[in-house]
Amino acid sequence: MALDSKLAVIAGILPDDATSAFRERLDADWVEQALAATGTATIRRRRLPAETVIWLVLGMALMRGRRIEETATKLAIALPVASGKSIAQSSIAQARQRLGSEPVQWLFERTGVVWAAEGANDNRWRGLSIYGVDGTSLTVPDTPENRAEFGGQWCGEQKGDSGYPMVRVLALMALRTHVLAGAVVGGYAKTSEQGMAVGLLAQVPDGSLTIMDRNFLSPLCLVRLQRSGTNRHWLTRAKSNTAFKTVQVLGEGDEVVELKVSGEARERDPSLGRTWRARMIRYQRKGFRPQQLLTSLLDAEHYPAAELVAMYHERWELEIGNAEVKTEMLAREETIRSKKPETVLQEIWGILLAYNLVRLEIARVAKQVGVPPTQISFVLALALIVDEWLWSVIAVGGGAIPKHLQMLRKNLQRLVLPKRRPERAYPRAVKVKMSNYARKRPTTAPAQEAINKA
Repeated sequence: MALDSKLAVIAGILPDDATSAFRERLDADWVEQALAATGTATIRRRRLPAETVIWLVLGMALMRGRRIEETATKLAIALPVASGKSIAQSSIAQARQRLGSEPVQWLFERTGVVWAAEGANDNRWRGLSIYGVDGTSLTVPDTPENRAEFGGQWCGEQKGDSGYPMVRVLALMALRTHVLAGAVVGGYAKTSEQGMAVGLLAQVPDGSLTIMDRNFLSPLCLVRLQRSGTNRHWLTRAKSNTAFKTVQVLGEGDEVVELKVSGEARERDPSLGRTWRARMIRYQRKGFRPQQLLTSLLDAEHYPAAELVAMYHERWELEIGNAEVKTEMLAREETIRSKKPETVLQEIWGILLAYNLVRLEIARVAKQVGVPPTQISFVLALALIVDEWLWSVIAVGGGAIPKHLQMLRKNLQRLVLPKRRPERAYPRAVKVKMSNYARKRPTTAPAQEAINKA
């Protein structure tokens, strides 16, 4: 099957013509540009050329329950050989190492900007596209290389470092479609969410409102976001110890306040000045403590307080998106698969790209049906898309693919969920606490040496 057709199959966007409709979504040239821009294009003939390894990485993300070599066989991505031998596991590992992480990252970043903006523009609130920023973490196999590169979470003197190395992922999401517009990935021990946010927030498009939690309540993030583009706004929750001075009363529980810029923030960015202004909205939901929101939207008439309160709670879509990746795509496995830092990053970028491909198809189907994209079941859509991808690979006859993908869309339309019930509330809690047993750690000398250095 040609590269164009393979790309179209995984994206699931072929209503009539395989090539023309495909190029509207995920241009095959983007794959070639990703390889060329990062210097990883395949020149000599290999059983696993670089462009097919990208599909293997996506297959690893979408078919978590299959071994990597089985995924390669199922997707028929290896070039045939006269002997008829199947692809060796060592060949797959070598091919992934040759590819590296940069082409997959390049492809995610290129497509994410286009796809997220498309859905966000279709689902604006008072002229603003709605985005959100939040962080999560992924655990990776406990190898000396991963431990040294990424580190882990410090659990105190008695427990020491976390059982597995961890990678921090900070994502920019179009909240009303769950499509990721951008992401930053880094070692857990070497990064912080606030530090990573500075670069990620620069990617926020103009004419937007970005919702984030109070961890990002800093002028280094918020003021920079507002002034780095045109009509870029933010909405977050105040901390219990946030100090402010009322400047103007806009209404009951609605006022403009002045906040101080810390000396540390001014040292890092002298252009911030000594104070910054925001709008504060006080509210209380039944059964919960009083809350305070802060936003850069100072016009109380055009942006009513009640609507902003409701808007802030759309931030929960970020948590749902994290659960879709970690619980559904990754099947709540202890770690991802890759045992070396470069392939860890490659796998993570592949997971984010694959997630966007699923969410893109959901958004298109939701638009056809006339419901919000969040009202289509991600779990069932993921299963259907994977099944159709495998079927399309088996059905070598390309003429049958468009018809079968039309059937996929009809099936996805049956996955409409009931409307959200905003009055429901679930306090945060856990079922399983940390064990008091001793932690099992690697016993080999190189592994222990890497742990000591980390």
